[in-house]
Amino acid sequence: MRKFIVFSLLVLLLAAVTGYGVWTQQRSNGHYLSDLRIRLVVNQGVAADHGNLLGVQPELFPNDYQSPARLHRKLAAYLQQARSLGLLNEKTIVVLPEHIGTWLLLRGEKDDLYQALDQQEAMNWLMLGNPLKLLGALFNAKGRSFLEDARLRMKARTMAQDYQAVFGGLAKEFAVTLVAGSIVLPDPSVEQCTLKIGQGALYNVSLVFAADGRPLGQPQRKLYPTFDERGYIKGSGRQELNAVQTPAGRLGVLVGSDSWYPDNYSRFDELGVSLIAVTASLPGKNSWELPWRGFKSAATPANISLRPGELGEGDAWHRLTLISRAPSSQALAGMTVFLHGQFWNQRYSGRSFISQDGRSIAEADASDHGARLLNLWLP
Repeated sequence: MRKFIVFSLLVLLLAAVTGYGVWTQQRSNGHYLSDLRIRLVVNQGVAADHGNLLGVQPELFPNDYQSPARLHRKLAAYLQQARSLGLLNEKTIVVLPEHIGTWLLLRGEKDDLYQALDQQEAMNWLMLGNPLKLLGALFNAKGRSFLEDARLRMKARTMAQDYQAVFGGLAKEFAVTLVAGSIVLPDPSVEQCTLKIGQGALYNVSLVFAADGRPLGQPQRKLYPTFDERGYIKGSGRQELNAVQTPAGRLGVLVGSDSWYPDNYSRFDELGVSLIAVTASLPGKNSWELPWRGFKSAATPANISLRPGELGEGDAWHRLTLISRAPSSQALAGMTVFLHGQFWNQRYSGRSFISQDGRSIAEADASDHGARLLNLWLP
Protein backbone atom coordinates (compact mmCIF):
# COMPACT_ATOMS: atom_id res chain seq x y z
CA MET A 1 0.00 0.00 0.00
CA ARG A 2 2.81 2.40 0.94
CA LYS A 3 4.56 1.75 -2.38
CA PHE A 4 1.34 2.46 -4.23
CA ILE A 5 0.89 5.80 -2.43
CA VAL A 6 4.48 6.81 -3.12
CA PHE A 7 4.14 5.79 -6.76
CA SER A 8 0.88 7.75 -7.09
CA LEU A 9 2.45 10.84 -5.57
CA LEU A 10 5.40 10.60 -7.95
CA VAL A 11 3.04 10.28 -10.91
CA LEU A 12 1.08 13.32 -9.76
CA LEU A 13 4.29 15.28 -9.24
CA LEU A 14 5.54 14.32 -12.70
CA ALA A 15 2.20 15.30 -14.22
CA ALA A 16 2.29 18.65 -12.41
CA VAL A 17 5.86 19.38 -13.53
CA THR A 18 5.06 18.34 -17.10
CA GLY A 19 1.92 20.46 -17.11
CA TYR A 20 3.85 23.46 -15.78
CA GLY A 21 6.51 22.95 -18.42
CA VAL A 22 3.91 22.86 -21.18
CA TRP A 23 2.21 25.95 -19.72
CA THR A 24 5.44 27.97 -19.72
CA GLN A 25 5.91 27.25 -23.44
CA GLN A 26 2.46 28.46 -24.44
CA ARG A 27 2.58 32.02 -25.76
CA SER A 28 -0.18 34.10 -27.30
CA ASN A 29 0.21 36.74 -29.98
CA GLY A 30 -3.40 37.66 -30.55
CA HIS A 31 -4.89 40.68 -32.27
CA TYR A 32 -4.26 43.99 -30.54
CA LEU A 33 -5.48 47.48 -31.35
CA SER A 34 -3.33 50.45 -30.38
CA ASP A 35 -3.73 54.19 -30.81
CA LEU A 36 -1.11 55.20 -33.37
CA ARG A 37 -1.94 58.91 -33.40
CA ILE A 38 0.52 61.57 -32.32
CA ARG A 39 0.19 65.38 -32.13
CA LEU A 40 2.77 68.01 -33.00
CA VAL A 41 2.66 70.27 -29.93
CA VAL A 42 5.82 72.37 -30.39
CA ASN A 43 7.37 73.41 -33.70
CA GLN A 44 10.13 75.90 -32.97
CA GLY A 45 12.23 77.76 -35.52
CA VAL A 46 12.26 77.91 -39.31
CA ALA A 47 13.00 74.99 -41.60
CA ALA A 48 16.42 75.28 -43.22
CA ASP A 49 19.18 72.94 -44.30
CA HIS A 50 20.78 72.62 -40.84
CA GLY A 51 18.60 69.77 -39.62
CA ASN A 52 16.32 69.46 -36.61
CA LEU A 53 15.84 67.81 -33.24
CA LEU A 54 12.60 65.81 -33.14
CA GLY A 55 11.38 64.54 -29.79
CA VAL A 56 8.93 61.63 -29.82
CA GLN A 57 7.06 61.32 -26.52
CA PRO A 58 5.18 58.03 -27.02
CA GLU A 59 2.18 56.66 -25.17
CA LEU A 60 3.07 53.04 -24.40
CA PHE A 61 1.41 50.08 -22.66
CA PRO A 62 2.46 46.50 -21.84
CA ASN A 63 0.75 45.04 -24.92
CA ASP A 64 2.90 47.22 -27.16
CA TYR A 65 5.83 45.03 -26.08
CA GLN A 66 4.23 41.65 -26.76
CA SER A 67 6.43 41.42 -29.85
CA PRO A 68 9.15 43.60 -31.41
CA ALA A 69 6.93 43.89 -34.50
CA ARG A 70 4.20 45.58 -32.43
CA LEU A 71 6.58 48.09 -30.91
CA HIS A 72 8.08 48.81 -34.32
CA ARG A 73 4.62 49.28 -35.84
CA LYS A 74 3.64 51.85 -33.23
CA LEU A 75 6.86 53.86 -33.34
CA ALA A 76 6.98 53.68 -37.13
CA ALA A 77 3.44 55.10 -37.26
CA TYR A 78 4.62 58.05 -35.17
CA LEU A 79 7.57 58.67 -37.47
CA GLN A 80 5.42 58.27 -40.56
CA GLN A 81 3.19 61.07 -39.29
CA ALA A 82 6.29 63.18 -38.64
CA ARG A 83 7.39 62.52 -42.21
CA SER A 84 3.99 63.57 -43.54
CA LEU A 85 4.43 66.87 -41.66
CA GLY A 86 7.77 67.44 -43.36
CA LEU A 87 9.77 66.96 -40.15
CA LEU A 88 12.16 64.24 -41.35
CA ASN A 89 15.28 64.79 -43.43
CA GLU A 90 18.84 63.46 -43.67
CA LYS A 91 19.93 65.76 -40.81
CA THR A 92 17.07 64.94 -38.40
CA ILE A 93 17.97 63.64 -34.94
CA VAL A 94 15.06 61.76 -33.36
CA VAL A 95 15.08 61.54 -29.54
CA LEU A 96 13.18 58.81 -27.65
CA PRO A 97 12.63 58.47 -23.87
CA GLU A 98 14.42 56.61 -21.09
CA HIS A 99 13.53 52.91 -20.56
CA ILE A 100 11.71 52.59 -23.87
CA GLY A 101 14.03 49.64 -24.46
CA THR A 102 13.93 48.23 -20.92
CA TRP A 103 10.31 47.16 -21.33
CA LEU A 104 11.39 44.76 -24.11
CA LEU A 105 11.59 42.49 -21.07
CA LEU A 106 7.86 41.85 -21.71
CA ARG A 107 8.36 40.32 -25.14
CA GLY A 108 6.51 37.09 -25.88
CA GLU A 109 4.88 36.51 -22.49
CA LYS A 110 1.60 34.89 -21.61
CA ASP A 111 -1.69 36.80 -21.70
CA ASP A 112 -1.90 36.57 -17.89
CA LEU A 113 1.01 39.02 -17.63
CA TYR A 114 -0.48 41.69 -19.91
CA GLN A 115 -3.85 41.38 -18.19
CA ALA A 116 -2.47 41.61 -14.63
CA LEU A 117 -4.09 44.06 -12.20
CA ASP A 118 -0.84 45.58 -10.97
CA GLN A 119 2.88 45.56 -11.68
CA GLN A 120 3.75 43.13 -8.91
CA GLU A 121 1.31 40.55 -10.23
CA ALA A 122 2.74 41.04 -13.72
CA MET A 123 6.29 40.44 -12.47
CA ASN A 124 5.11 37.28 -10.72
CA TRP A 125 3.71 35.99 -14.00
CA LEU A 126 6.99 36.94 -15.69
CA MET A 127 8.97 34.80 -13.28
CA LEU A 128 6.50 31.91 -13.38
CA GLY A 129 6.67 31.90 -17.17
CA ASN A 130 10.48 31.79 -17.32
CA PRO A 131 11.69 29.50 -14.51
CA LEU A 132 14.92 28.31 -16.13
CA LYS A 133 15.95 31.78 -17.32
CA LEU A 134 15.21 33.18 -13.88
CA LEU A 135 17.26 30.48 -12.18
CA GLY A 136 20.25 31.20 -14.39
CA ALA A 137 19.91 34.95 -13.80
CA LEU A 138 19.74 34.48 -10.03
CA PHE A 139 23.17 32.83 -10.13
CA ASN A 140 24.61 35.87 -11.95
CA ALA A 141 22.73 38.65 -10.12
CA LYS A 142 25.02 41.39 -8.76
CA GLY A 143 22.81 44.04 -7.19
CA ARG A 144 21.49 44.38 -3.66
CA SER A 145 17.95 44.10 -5.02
CA PHE A 146 18.68 40.53 -5.99
CA LEU A 147 15.32 39.60 -7.50
CA GLU A 148 14.96 42.85 -9.47
CA ASP A 149 18.45 42.34 -10.87
CA ALA A 150 17.61 38.77 -11.92
CA ARG A 151 14.32 39.76 -13.57
CA LEU A 152 16.06 42.38 -15.72
CA ARG A 153 18.99 40.09 -16.48
CA MET A 154 17.18 36.88 -17.41
CA LYS A 155 16.20 37.94 -20.96
CA ALA A 156 19.08 40.35 -21.56
CA ARG A 157 20.49 38.70 -24.68
CA THR A 158 17.15 38.76 -26.48
CA MET A 159 16.46 42.27 -25.22
CA ALA A 160 19.75 43.54 -26.68
CA GLN A 161 18.99 41.91 -30.03
CA ASP A 162 15.45 43.32 -30.11
CA TYR A 163 16.67 46.79 -29.08
CA GLN A 164 19.08 46.96 -32.00
CA ALA A 165 16.60 45.41 -34.42
CA VAL A 166 13.75 47.76 -33.52
CA PHE A 167 15.59 51.05 -33.11
CA GLY A 168 18.37 50.47 -35.60
CA GLY A 169 15.66 49.35 -38.00
CA LEU A 170 13.66 52.54 -37.45
CA ALA A 171 16.74 54.72 -38.01
CA LYS A 172 17.43 52.95 -41.31
CA GLU A 173 13.79 52.85 -42.44
CA PHE A 174 13.35 56.60 -41.98
CA ALA A 175 16.98 57.57 -42.78
CA VAL A 176 17.47 59.57 -39.55
CA THR A 177 19.87 59.64 -36.62
CA LEU A 178 18.00 58.09 -33.69
CA VAL A 179 18.71 58.39 -29.95
CA ALA A 180 17.13 55.11 -28.88
CA GLY A 181 16.00 56.07 -25.38
CA SER A 182 17.57 53.67 -22.91
CA ILE A 183 17.66 50.01 -21.92
CA VAL A 184 18.95 48.19 -18.82
CA LEU A 185 21.51 45.51 -19.73
CA PRO A 186 24.45 43.71 -18.08
CA ASP A 187 27.78 45.37 -18.98
CA PRO A 188 26.77 46.21 -22.58
CA SER A 189 29.15 47.22 -25.37
CA VAL A 190 29.19 47.51 -29.15
CA GLU A 191 31.45 45.03 -30.93
CA GLN A 192 31.67 45.01 -34.72
CA CYS A 193 28.52 47.13 -34.99
CA THR A 194 26.51 44.75 -32.77
CA LEU A 195 25.21 45.44 -29.26
CA LYS A 196 26.54 42.73 -26.94
CA ILE A 197 25.96 41.96 -23.27
CA GLY A 198 28.45 40.86 -20.64
CA GLN A 199 28.31 39.08 -17.29
CA GLY A 200 28.84 42.12 -15.07
CA ALA A 201 26.56 44.61 -13.34
CA LEU A 202 23.42 46.08 -14.87
CA TYR A 203 23.69 49.53 -16.48
CA ASN A 204 21.03 51.88 -17.80
CA VAL A 205 22.39 52.80 -21.23
CA SER A 206 21.43 54.77 -24.32
CA LEU A 207 22.65 54.03 -27.84
CA VAL A 208 22.55 56.25 -30.93
CA PHE A 209 21.87 54.72 -34.34
CA ALA A 210 22.95 56.27 -37.62
CA ALA A 211 20.75 56.56 -40.71
CA ASP A 212 22.15 53.28 -42.02
CA GLY A 213 20.94 51.48 -38.86
CA ARG A 214 24.39 50.95 -37.36
CA PRO A 215 25.31 52.05 -33.81
CA LEU A 216 27.28 55.27 -33.40
CA GLY A 217 29.94 54.84 -30.73
CA GLN A 218 29.52 52.96 -27.47
CA PRO A 219 26.43 52.91 -25.20
CA GLN A 220 26.21 55.95 -22.94
CA ARG A 221 25.80 54.72 -19.37
CA LYS A 222 23.73 56.54 -16.79
CA LEU A 223 26.30 58.03 -14.45
CA TYR A 224 24.16 58.64 -11.36
CA PRO A 225 21.32 56.13 -10.82
CA THR A 226 18.57 57.29 -8.49
CA PHE A 227 18.14 55.86 -4.99
CA ASP A 228 15.37 53.61 -6.30
CA GLU A 229 17.66 52.27 -9.04
CA ARG A 230 20.88 51.84 -7.08
CA GLY A 231 19.86 48.46 -5.66
CA TYR A 232 20.19 46.86 -9.10
CA ILE A 233 21.67 49.43 -11.53
CA LYS A 234 25.31 50.42 -11.24
CA GLY A 235 26.47 53.98 -11.81
CA SER A 236 29.46 54.87 -13.91
CA GLY A 237 30.81 57.64 -11.69
CA ARG A 238 33.71 59.24 -13.54
CA GLN A 239 33.27 57.29 -16.74
CA GLU A 240 33.92 59.39 -19.84
CA LEU A 241 30.89 60.86 -21.54
CA ASN A 242 30.46 59.94 -25.19
CA ALA A 243 30.09 62.28 -28.13
CA VAL A 244 29.12 61.17 -31.64
CA GLN A 245 29.24 62.98 -34.96
CA THR A 246 25.91 63.34 -36.76
CA PRO A 247 24.94 65.15 -39.98
CA ALA A 248 23.44 67.93 -37.81
CA GLY A 249 26.46 68.35 -35.53
CA ARG A 250 28.29 66.75 -32.64
CA LEU A 251 25.81 65.07 -30.26
CA GLY A 252 25.99 64.14 -26.59
CA VAL A 253 23.42 62.05 -24.68
CA LEU A 254 22.52 62.26 -20.98
CA VAL A 255 20.31 59.65 -19.33
CA GLY A 256 17.66 60.89 -16.89
CA SER A 257 18.79 63.11 -14.04
CA ASP A 258 22.40 63.04 -15.28
CA SER A 259 21.19 66.22 -16.98
CA TRP A 260 21.16 67.93 -13.55
CA TYR A 261 24.96 67.82 -13.11
CA PRO A 262 26.90 70.90 -14.33
CA ASP A 263 30.16 68.96 -14.71
CA ASN A 264 28.57 66.89 -17.50
CA TYR A 265 27.98 70.02 -19.56
CA SER A 266 31.55 71.20 -19.01
CA ARG A 267 32.79 67.86 -20.29
CA PHE A 268 30.55 68.10 -23.35
CA ASP A 269 32.01 71.56 -24.05
CA GLU A 270 35.47 70.00 -24.02
CA LEU A 271 34.26 67.38 -26.50
CA GLY A 272 32.86 70.04 -28.83
CA VAL A 273 29.25 68.94 -28.39
CA SER A 274 26.74 71.31 -29.99
CA LEU A 275 23.56 69.27 -29.45
CA ILE A 276 22.43 67.42 -26.31
CA ALA A 277 19.68 64.81 -26.05
CA VAL A 278 18.27 63.94 -22.63
CA THR A 279 16.31 60.70 -22.48
CA ALA A 280 14.13 60.73 -19.34
CA SER A 281 11.33 59.02 -17.41
CA LEU A 282 9.33 60.02 -14.36
CA PRO A 283 7.19 57.38 -12.62
CA GLY A 284 3.98 58.55 -10.96
CA LYS A 285 0.78 59.93 -12.42
CA ASN A 286 1.15 63.43 -10.96
CA SER A 287 4.89 63.48 -10.23
CA TRP A 288 5.49 66.46 -12.53
CA GLU A 289 3.36 68.69 -10.30
CA LEU A 290 4.59 67.38 -6.93
CA PRO A 291 7.37 69.07 -4.89
CA TRP A 292 10.88 68.28 -6.08
CA ARG A 293 12.47 65.60 -3.87
CA GLY A 294 16.06 66.64 -4.43
CA PHE A 295 18.94 64.83 -6.08
CA LYS A 296 17.94 61.20 -6.21
CA SER A 297 21.45 59.77 -6.31
CA ALA A 298 24.35 59.51 -3.89
CA ALA A 299 26.10 62.47 -5.53
CA THR A 300 24.90 66.06 -5.11
CA PRO A 301 26.75 68.84 -6.94
CA ALA A 302 28.38 71.27 -4.54
CA ASN A 303 27.45 74.28 -6.67
CA ILE A 304 23.69 73.59 -6.73
CA SER A 305 21.80 75.50 -4.03
CA LEU A 306 18.30 74.23 -4.86
CA ARG A 307 16.71 72.50 -1.88
CA PRO A 308 14.10 69.71 -1.86
CA GLY A 309 10.54 71.05 -1.79
CA GLU A 310 11.64 74.51 -2.87
CA LEU A 311 9.78 74.17 -6.17
CA GLY A 312 7.87 71.59 -8.20
CA GLU A 313 9.39 68.61 -9.98
CA GLY A 314 8.73 70.09 -13.41
CA ASP A 315 10.21 73.45 -12.50
CA ALA A 316 13.29 71.68 -11.13
CA TRP A 317 13.83 69.85 -14.42
CA HIS A 318 13.69 73.14 -16.33
CA ARG A 319 16.01 74.87 -13.88
CA LEU A 320 18.57 72.08 -13.53
CA THR A 321 18.77 71.13 -17.21
CA LEU A 322 21.51 73.53 -18.27
CA ILE A 323 21.60 72.91 -22.04
CA SER A 324 22.71 76.09 -23.90
CA ARG A 325 22.90 78.11 -20.67
CA ALA A 326 26.23 79.92 -20.68
CA PRO A 327 28.63 79.62 -18.96
CA SER A 328 27.44 76.15 -17.87
CA SER A 329 26.89 74.88 -21.41
CA GLN A 330 28.02 76.12 -24.80
CA ALA A 331 25.75 73.70 -26.66
CA LEU A 332 23.59 75.18 -29.39
CA ALA A 333 20.41 73.40 -28.33
CA GLY A 334 18.97 70.25 -26.86
CA MET A 335 15.84 68.31 -26.06
CA THR A 336 14.53 66.38 -23.04
CA VAL A 337 12.02 63.62 -23.84
CA PHE A 338 9.97 61.73 -21.25
CA LEU A 339 8.37 58.31 -21.37
CA HIS A 340 4.57 58.34 -21.20
CA GLY A 341 2.09 55.53 -20.81
CA GLN A 342 0.74 53.14 -18.21
CA PHE A 343 2.23 49.84 -17.11
CA TRP A 344 -0.51 48.29 -14.98
CA ASN A 345 -0.92 50.52 -11.90
CA GLN A 346 2.21 52.56 -12.69
CA ARG A 347 1.72 55.65 -14.85
CA TYR A 348 4.59 57.73 -16.23
CA SER A 349 4.44 61.52 -16.34
CA GLY A 350 6.88 64.27 -17.22
CA ARG A 351 6.58 66.88 -19.96
CA SER A 352 9.12 66.93 -22.74
CA PHE A 353 10.78 70.24 -23.58
CA ILE A 354 13.24 71.96 -25.88
CA SER A 355 16.29 73.84 -24.61
CA GLN A 356 17.58 76.75 -26.70
CA ASP A 357 19.17 80.13 -26.01
CA GLY A 358 19.15 79.44 -22.29
CA ARG A 359 15.39 78.90 -22.08
CA SER A 360 12.96 75.99 -22.05
CA ILE A 361 10.18 75.62 -24.61
CA ALA A 362 7.35 73.20 -23.85
CA GLU A 363 3.75 72.43 -24.73
CA ALA A 364 1.41 75.07 -23.35
CA ASP A 365 -1.29 72.63 -22.24
CA ALA A 366 -0.20 69.06 -21.53
CA SER A 367 -3.20 68.01 -19.43
CA ASP A 368 -4.53 65.23 -21.69
CA HIS A 369 -3.10 61.86 -22.65
CA GLY A 370 -1.66 60.88 -26.01
CA ALA A 371 1.65 60.86 -27.86
CA ARG A 372 3.49 64.09 -28.68
CA LEU A 373 5.99 65.42 -31.19
CA LEU A 374 8.29 68.33 -30.34
CA ASN A 375 10.38 69.79 -33.14
CA LEU A 376 13.25 72.27 -33.15
CA TRP A 377 14.66 73.52 -36.44
CA LEU A 378 18.34 74.20 -35.96
CA PRO A 379 19.65 77.62 -36.98
